[in-house]
Amino acid sequence: KFSKVNHDGLMFGIPLYSDYPLQHDYIVQAKDAFSQTMLGIHSLEKFGINVEVRIVIHKQSIERLYDLVKYVYRNLPFVKHVAVMGLEYVGYTPYNDNLLWIEPSEYVDILSNSLFYLDSNNINVSLYNTQLCLVPEHLWKFCRRSISDWKQTYLDECSICTKKTDCSGVFETSKKYSENIKAILTN
Repeated sequence: KFSKVNHDGLMFGIPLYSDYPLQHDYIVQAKDAFSQTMLGIHSLEKFGINVEVRIVIHKQSIERLYDLVKYVYRNLPFVKHVAVMGLEYVGYTPYNDNLLWIEPSEYVDILSNSLFYLDSNNINVSLYNTQLCLVPEHLWKFCRRSISDWKQTYLDECSICTKKTDCSGVFETSKKYSENIKAILTN
């Protein structure tokens, strides 16, 4: 039914948390979720529907991020976009803080390697929901203003930031933000 829409702009964003099926299933808390997700992604491709793979970064997913992007490159080369996404701290996330929350400073190296791996292999990749001040400048080219206007806000620290208009800001709905958010002051 979706393929009958026949619109080039139609793209489905499908979450994928690990290249390791048992870990993906654990994260989403559903048996055989990895297999079903792969089947769904391949079915979308079969019918000519554009696919975006969405990878949410948290403590459970970060360890295999590089393995996952290699898996995407090798097994899903038809995807139109990979969105690596910062965690929105809402819903059940606050109740699982010790299992999910990780400061961006703790994963910047694996994030950098993963983004550049995809980019160097001609996979369109973006970094969503991540403030510019939390990643090195060489990653800014991947950062997008991805938070919907109605959910986007800026912290007091951001009021004097010279990169505010380029930054995604933070989720107004989040209950927690990185302690490392700080204004960027450049000429």
